[in-house]
Amino acid sequence: MKRVYIGGYGPGIVTVGGGLTRVASPSFLAAHPTLPVLYAAGELERGWLTAFQVGETLDVLDERPSEGSLPCHVAVDPTGSVLAAANYGDGVAVVYRLDERGAFEGEPIVLRHQGSGPDPERQEGPHAHEAVFHDGILHVSDLGTDEIRRYRYDGTALEPIKLEPGTGPRHFAFSGSRLYVAGELTGTVTLIEDGRHTVVPASRADGKNAPSHLQLADDLVYVANRGPNTVTVLRAADLSHVAEVPAGGDWPRHFAVDGTTMYVADQHSDTVAAFRLKDGVPEPAGESYEVESPACVLIM
Repeated sequence: MKRVYIGGYGPGIVTVGGGLTRVASPSFLAAHPTLPVLYAAGELERGWLTAFQVGETLDVLDERPSEGSLPCHVAVDPTGSVLAAANYGDGVAVVYRLDERGAFEGEPIVLRHQGSGPDPERQEGPHAHEAVFHDGILHVSDLGTDEIRRYRYDGTALEPIKLEPGTGPRHFAFSGSRLYVAGELTGTVTLIEDGRHTVVPASRADGKNAPSHLQLADDLVYVANRGPNTVTVLRAADLSHVAEVPAGGDWPRHFAVDGTTMYVADQHSDTVAAFRLKDGVPEPAGESYEVESPACVLIM
């Protein structure tokens, strides 16, 4: 039976129906693809990565530094042999090998970056925001330099994917050769296919929008909108609008989709709201969970 784990800026990881595991600022969580192991990014000035053995409780398996400042995302490649983390504070991405237990192995590969963007307040330097493995390549969104950085697993840098200046790429997702990117600073979603960029507003609401998480499911694109406090549903084929619904709280920072269920972490209202997906559109399920400053939902 699957469980719902919630990370954030409170006292630790909340297991819905199972209590609290205390760990400092676990702002993002990821699951090993084949082992009962959960990874947490400790978003601290001196960042940490913690591996937990998953059972009736979460027990610390291993811990390593993130090699940077304020790690805000962690991911494991589909083979379960490599983990990567993105450090927002200084733009550093780090790669660790994983052993047969899911623990960290050997010395990390530290990927430093330089650059800036046109927004002097948010793009004065690199700010790595998400790490995604796709087709054997590590992709790292850099909000500060308007790029999706690309690396081989050995740390070799490849040509980055460039976004329009000032976009502030945050979370992103692939579907085959298509790439979908949430632009935090412009409030947009960009579809990149065959070198062409299709850009649409992430929200139809008035006022400033800072999109956070973006995820694909069943030929639809879901994006959370901070400011409007909504979740938008777009068609993956052309980014045409399907629906935009209230997120169930204030400042939706992340969400997770599992089948016909969606959980939205509303950071500023200290709640995680549950939704049912009807024809792909979220509808309130009548459930919510009180969690201090939630920032990530993981279903495993």
